[in-house]
Amino acid sequence: MRLSASLYDCIIIGGGIAGLQGAIQLGRYKHRTLVIDKGRGRSTLCRSYHNVLGWPDGISGPELRRLGTKQAERLGVEFMVGEVTAAARTSDGFSLQLASGESGLQAKTLLLATGIMDRFPPLPGLEDCLGESVYVCPDCDGYEISGRSTLVLGAGDVGASMALTLRYWTPKLTYINHEAEASPASESVVEKLQGAGIFYIPQSIVEVLSDRKSGELHGVRLSDGRTIAGERGFIAFGGNKVGSKLAVQLGIERLENKHIVADARSKMTNVPGVWAAGDVGVHAEQVTIAMGEGSQAAIWIHKELMKRQAGEPSPGHKISAEQGAT
Repeated sequence: MRLSASLYDCIIIGGGIAGLQGAIQLGRYKHRTLVIDKGRGRSTLCRSYHNVLGWPDGISGPELRRLGTKQAERLGVEFMVGEVTAAARTSDGFSLQLASGESGLQAKTLLLATGIMDRFPPLPGLEDCLGESVYVCPDCDGYEISGRSTLVLGAGDVGASMALTLRYWTPKLTYINHEAEASPASESVVEKLQGAGIFYIPQSIVEVLSDRKSGELHGVRLSDGRTIAGERGFIAFGGNKVGSKLAVQLGIERLENKHIVADARSKMTNVPGVWAAGDVGVHAEQVTIAMGEGSQAAIWIHKELMKRQAGEPSPGHKISAEQGAT
């Protein structure tokens, strides 16, 4: 679509769940808002969220994004497909540059909703199951495996830790260490697995066996030819990618794990005029929390814009890693 030429009140970088919820709230304030999204993220891969109010039978990430985009567009929010590669301060706020080479996009404020991407190998059949019968977050979807035969596909102690966590929901657990050569599980952790009655298989996976139409997991085929059956699965490979590179360019505080620190009340970062919401921040990574943070950030962005309009000073928030993690 043709974009407005003038300065935006806010540009939201990331069109996932937090970004869309923030866009809807800003649209309802009638602020000129642009969402820039590269079109692929955690929510685009999830076939079903099961813990969202109003959808007892689940709703897919792509459908939630479609509905959110449509709702925001009705409020005048603009959308652009692209990847922001550079951000810098200007006298009026911030300017952005895209991977396409396009530059000149400017905004008074920014909302970083760039999320996180789970690391997992390109195993045939795996993406067909994500969110339907294979999950990433025990707090979100541990309930779905209650009493079921469950496979944990992962690497090293990270995968083992996931398997031990899932013991709360089911005793029928098998941990398959797909990267056993590069990331062997430590002896102490293997002993914990054995003590919890969790089967441990240090063998690489060649295929995830599933019904591609329904997303139902049937099991996995290993590199040694064995087939391991399972009704449900979790992935835990570690090394997830946090989308906070722009934060480094802007001088925004991050934790050692690269998540962005933001004020617990307003979601403003230590850089005045920049907010962060969703999985890129420091919180339990759930779609419902991302929604709340998107609205929360948008409310305080509105307050900031109103202060500027009234000519009031905006010193920003003094925050610390401890405060941001609350």
